[in-house]
Parts: sequence; structure tokens; C-alpha cells
Amino acid sequence: MISNRYKSLYVPILLLILAFSSCKAPGLIEKDVDLSALPKQYAGKMQRDTTNTALINWKAYFTDPYLAKLIDSALVHNQELNMMLQEIAISKSEIRVRKGEYLPFVGFGAAAETEKVGRYTSQGANDANTEIKEGVEFPEPLPNYKFGLQATWELDIWGKLRNAKKAAVLNYLSSVEGRNFMVTQLVGEIAQSYYELLALDNQLAIVNRNIEIQGNAFRIVKLQKEAAKATGLAVSKFEAEVLSTRSLQYEIQQKITETENRINFLVGRFPQPVERTAVSFMDIRPAMLNAGIPAQLLENRTDVKQAELALQAAKLDVKVAKARFYPSLGISAGVGFEAFKPQFLLNSPESLLYSIAGELTAPLINRNEIKAAYIGANAKQVQAVYEYEQTVLNAYIEVANQLAKVSNLEKSYDLKTQEVEALNRSVDIAGQLFGSARADYMEVLMTQRDALESNFDLVETKVAQLNAYVQLYQALGGGWN
Repeated sequence: MISNRYKSLYVPILLLILAFSSCKAPGLIEKDVDLSALPKQYAGKMQRDTTNTALINWKAYFTDPYLAKLIDSALVHNQELNMMLQEIAISKSEIRVRKGEYLPFVGFGAAAETEKVGRYTSQGANDANTEIKEGVEFPEPLPNYKFGLQATWELDIWGKLRNAKKAAVLNYLSSVEGRNFMVTQLVGEIAQSYYELLALDNQLAIVNRNIEIQGNAFRIVKLQKEAAKATGLAVSKFEAEVLSTRSLQYEIQQKITETENRINFLVGRFPQPVERTAVSFMDIRPAMLNAGIPAQLLENRTDVKQAELALQAAKLDVKVAKARFYPSLGISAGVGFEAFKPQFLLNSPESLLYSIAGELTAPLINRNEIKAAYIGANAKQVQAVYEYEQTVLNAYIEVANQLAKVSNLEKSYDLKTQEVEALNRSVDIAGQLFGSARADYMEVLMTQRDALESNFDLVETKVAQLNAYVQLYQALGGGWN
């Protein structure tokens, strides 16, 4: 038989055992990152040279002073970047919130009240038969005044609150990397738009030169018609060609306006002319690039680092969710003064009051919400692993694509340069032959048209080549430091 002395302890002990037995979290498997398949070097790179252009500051990489000025202005005034800075500030404040959760909460309180209880109640009867001191009864109604400090503190036994704070720190660092990634994209976008603007200027100059050449041919064919050496058909064909080229002139001017305004938008200002270099566009030489080795992407690419930090935060979130299955221990305490008259408030020890209590709680019945949150946190952690691996894979493929693009565009540019030189010579020859009536007008028109298209193609290849170098610089992780 269990004695009465132990019967009184039986129920709370049983409840405590049940509480601790309910603390076991469901078993889940956490997925780990697997980067064993990451190549040691890029395709076509035989040596493992660790020199990496991504470590160069963008100001040293983009040496054009006008371009550097635009980028500097964008880093201050771009609205999207400034919105990202506010996201960082929000993430930083979350750290303070989490840090405050595992520190004691201390508050000050004061209150005043008046109470009238019934005479035929236990409290009313006691008050009526009790004297504060000899000859002085309790006042009726009974006022009450009090003030004091109250503190509560949850002891972080299982690291739940500390892990939540660490996760907030990682999320903050992740938002910083997100900002850096945005800087990389912004720098690259401004550089590409700037080069496109220079290319359009060059195309406009080509069109203006072509209009002059076509105008000379048009005047010659009119003189030939007057001398009965050419027909009205030839005159009309040359006139139509001149008008078509003039129309192209306005199309390019519209593209220049739109490109300038795209740059103005990125810089965060209203439309205005964009200053640019007077150096011939075709004379601009791309900066030399060293790709380094693929493993450096893990350190240089801000999106990879952001995904890594998000993964670490997700793992901590799993620990936080798991800790909710375990009992929590809280301590509360208070100290102050209380009296029914203000003049008695500071009479100590008569008006002094204090309390201290400990509370141990554990989930016992409604564990579905905690279990669901834990399963969800684990699924997010697994998702973060896949996102990290995908980000690394995407980074490698971007670099591989841009390396191939740079190489192929270099070869294409050399061939197109030779093509343009040949067609420009043919334009001069066709003009001379036409002037001496040794070539018909269609040969002249087709030669001029081919030369114009070839010059346009060369400019487009040039801007594609410059943009490929910008994109490779970005893909390697440059542009933010």
C-alpha cells in the first residue's frame, strides 16, 4: 500500500514523467550539401591558375571616368538598392528582437484602486473586525496604492532562444549578401547600357557617313540621267535608298534616347543627356580576365554566399523548432510597495511586498502545432540545401557560358573586321566604276547596302564582346567589393 505521505506526490510526479516523455521530437533526416561533383577547373583550362579578376574592385576594372561616375551615382541614388538597404535594416532589428528574448524582461508598474466589498462576505467580515492599529479600523470603501518592479525570465536551457538569435544574425548577413548581389547586377547593367549607348553613337555615325556616300551617288546618277546615260528608274532607286537610310537615322536616335533614359533610371534621376567618352567605340579594348578555379565561386559569388547563409539559418530554425518539444523553465519575481494610504507606501517593512516563482512547462496534449512547425522547418532546411546546390551549379554554368562566349566573339570580331574592310573597299571601287559607266546602279546599291549592314554587324559584335567581358566579370563574382 502507498502511504498517504506519498500519495500526495504521486499525481505531480506522474504528470512530470508524462511531460518529459512527450518531449521527444519526431525523427527526421537532414540533407547535407554535396559539392563533390564541382569540377576542379573550367573546361578548356588546363592549368589551375588561382588568379581571379573578380577580386579587382569595379573602379579598377571599369576605367572609363564617365562610366565610373554613373556607377558611383547609382550606388547612392538607385531606388531599388535603397529599398534593399531598408530590408537590411529590418533584418538587423530582428537580431535585437531575438537577443532581447533570452534576456530578463523588467518592467515598472504603478496602480491605484478603490474597493467596496459586501459586509456579509468573508473579506468584509474580516475587515470589519480587524483594526489597523488600536482604535483605527479599515477604511470603507478601501483604497489601494502600489508600485514596484516586475521581472520575468525564461532560462534558455535547450538553446532555443540563442539559436533563434543566431538564425536572425545569419538572415541579416544573408540580406547583406543580397545587397551585394544587387550591386553586382546594377554595376553590370549600367556598364552594358553604357556600351550599348556608345555602340548606338557609332552606328549613327556610320549611317551619317553612308548618307553622304549615297548622296554623292544620287547626284551622279541624276547628272547621268540628264546626260541620257541613266534612266529614271536608277534615279528613283538611289533616291529611295537615301530616304531609307535617313529613316534609319531617326530610329537610332530614338534608341539612343531610350538607352540614355534607361541609364538615368538606374542612376535614379530624371531624363537628361548622359555624358560619355570621346574615345572611338571601336578602339575600346576589353580588360583582360582571369577566371581562376571553380572553387573560388563559393567565396566570390554573393548569391552563393547568400544561399549558404540562408542554409545555415534554416538549420538553426530546425533546432529552434525541435527545442519547443522540451520543457521550458521560467522565473518571475517582483518587488514593490503597497498600502491603502499614500503616506504609508514607503513604510518598510509594513508596506513592502515581494515575490519569486519558478515555472516548468512542457507540451503534453496539443503537440500537433509544434510537430507541424518542426516538420515544416526541416523541409525548409532540405529546400535550402537544394537551393544552395542549384546556385553553385548556376554560377559554374554562367562562368562556363561566358568563357566560351568571350572566346567565340573574339574570333567572330576578327573575321567581321576583315569583312568590313573588304566591303568598304568594294564601295569605293563600285563608286569609281559607276562614275565611269563600267558598273550599273544595282551593283552600287547592293554594295552600299551590304557595307552598311556589315558595319552594323561589326558594331553589334563589338558591344556583344564588351558585354561578354562585363558578364564574365559578374559571373566570377566581381563588381560588389
